Amino acid sequence: MFNGFHAPIPPSDAELATQALNDESSYRFPSFSANDAVTLGLSLRKRFRASQRHAKGKGLVISIQSIAGHNLFSCTVGDLGGISGVGDVSLDSWACVEGMIAVVRRTGHSSFYVEKGMGAMGKTPQQLGIQGEYRINGGAFPVWLENAPCCPIAVVACYSGSSFDDHHLVVNSVRDYLKKLARDSQPPPPSMPIRASPERESAMWMAEPAASSILHSDYHERREYDDKHDRDDHHDHDYRH
Repeated sequence: MFNGFHAPIPPSDAELATQALNDESSYRFPSFSANDAVTLGLSLRKRFRASQRHAKGKGLVISIQSIAGHNLFSCTVGDLGGISGVGDVSLDSWACVEGMIAVVRRTGHSSFYVEKGMGAMGKTPQQLGIQGEYRINGGAFPVWLENAPCCPIAVVACYSGSSFDDHHLVVNSVRDYLKKLARDSQPPPPSMPIRASPERESAMWMAEPAASSILHSDYHERREYDDKHDRDDHHDHDYRH
């Protein structure tokens, strides 16, 4: 029986491609070093290990390379085979991630954008001339610099067999890492001088030795002045008599 509720309509390939393109424009780095690659790669590994997919036995391979092909970070989350012969990852996983990175080098865009863009146009990889070593699967994301719009500087990629999950794993990790860089680059707030309350200020002179010594010295100087003045008055009085 119809109950009046409708299942949510999943986004179309065109909408997913547009979102992927917006992510590429939004998530750009002020700079990118080998240390950034290691930190980002470890963040990817930690995020996946905390996911439900890993808890269910899924594995992952991660690769971060420069656009010229230099390997900056790589690791495997999982094993090739257990006692049962079934592995979390396969020997083909690294070939898949290399094919996804090749797509980014070829197009300058994330492999997820290329996949969904082709779906929106109704084209096949063969029709677009993307075949052979290329792997049209989400999970490889370009690293752009803010001040270098000519081409990406590196590629962050992971592969676990799910195009949607792998793409969003990379994008969310990149987004959070850029937020951390932005927080770390902000100057600390200026320190405000600690001002005592009026009651405390009025009593501070009694607690500070320096203030006490000044008052003590001023007191003796005044006493000496008053004693000398009294002696002079007494001398003048005796002289007049």
